[in-house]
Amino acid sequence: MRRILIVGGGYAGFYAAWKLEKKLRKNEAEVTLVDPRPYLTYQPFLPEVVAGAVEARHAAVSLRRHLRRTRVVAGSVTAIDHAHRVVTVRPADGDAFELGYDIVVVTAGAVTRKLPVPGVAEEAIGLKHVEEAVAIRDRLLTAFDRAAVLPEGPQRRKLLTVTFVGGGFSGVEGFGELLSLATALLKRYPELRRDELAFHLVEASGRILPEVTDRPGRWVVRELERRGAHVHLDTLVTSATGGHVTLSTGEEFDSELIVWTAGNGANPVVGKHTDLPVDARGLVVVRPDLRVEGVPDAWAAGDDAAVPDLASPVPGARTVPNAQHAYRQGKLLARNIIATLRGGEPKPYVHHSLGSIATLGLGRGIFQYRRLVITGLPAWLMHRGYHVLAVPSWERKIRVLAVWLTAALFGRDILSLASVQHPREAFVSGGARPEGKDLPAPFKV
Repeated sequence: MRRILIVGGGYAGFYAAWKLEKKLRKNEAEVTLVDPRPYLTYQPFLPEVVAGAVEARHAAVSLRRHLRRTRVVAGSVTAIDHAHRVVTVRPADGDAFELGYDIVVVTAGAVTRKLPVPGVAEEAIGLKHVEEAVAIRDRLLTAFDRAAVLPEGPQRRKLLTVTFVGGGFSGVEGFGELLSLATALLKRYPELRRDELAFHLVEASGRILPEVTDRPGRWVVRELERRGAHVHLDTLVTSATGGHVTLSTGEEFDSELIVWTAGNGANPVVGKHTDLPVDARGLVVVRPDLRVEGVPDAWAAGDDAAVPDLASPVPGARTVPNAQHAYRQGKLLARNIIATLRGGEPKPYVHHSLGSIATLGLGRGIFQYRRLVITGLPAWLMHRGYHVLAVPSWERKIRVLAVWLTAALFGRDILSLASVQHPREAFVSGGARPEGKDLPAPFKV
């Protein structure tokens, strides 16, 4: 029986395993999936997790619950040695070990691209995982509580200042949703004024949302600025030490919350620790049918693969790293692997874009398909409709719809649970912090 090993449980990996389970015959092959997290993160919902419109657990899909015939291994693949058909796995506890395979599927995904900017590693939060989205929301809610009891001044201004770095879809959607939440919170905090809120979106290029054309992109900038945001184009963050943000334009301000969404980088396992062919960006080189170029029994898809875009009129174009491609490539992976197991021919990946859609906060959005552009409430409703259909499993669809209905009836939940990040704090301190003394380092916020 052939052994299929899937490296990574993101969109492409999850859907490949899911479809293999449904289509493989009994004793035809066994499937193993390795990922350090026990769930798939449905990343398009992360901005709504930030805003409290979607519960954190509902933006995650349990691997073990839905992959019932797949062996799920909790650990990180640190090396792929295809010449010997083994990968090295490092679990959270215990020693690293090797797993053998006959066919490898590399769907490890990308990682957040960090730049060597002073203070970013110490101060910033990413927006790629559920935990990060929850932390961003809790940090904002806690900042409002802290600011409400302070007099006007530098400390209060810092608590009410938010900075997002990166103007792609992840950054713009997270920024718009958090701005919407912060504006709504003011109704519950009469001590705070609207003009005290300072939301900064910093983008190195001259435009945001590169997947849409210039005119809709400019509309998004105007929409955010109309709501009080500061959009800095052609601007770099040169320092964030101690939460003091310095921009390449010379502007400086203190920011309690810094969110880093400045693009994706190659997964180091794929880029540096494999004998599979990779390009200059550290992505696995694959054919249109998702087989690794020149290597038998190796496949790759998703954000860590350089997949030829056969639907693009531009010669040599590659598919962009987004969910729309990743989950479709995962499904095709399963079909193509089964076809080769049964002596058939794999099919090339061809997908014509369905357009670009983004949420900009409650009741606000933008959609573009070629020359058709829809903005405002209709685009926001289209965003919700598309993603509730796209999230895996009916169980998750129903849970998300239930939360949306509850929010429509009763409004946003504005409860912060930041203390769950330090569950022993109350136990250690006895419920009180002596004046003039601080908590032990492990329990500091």
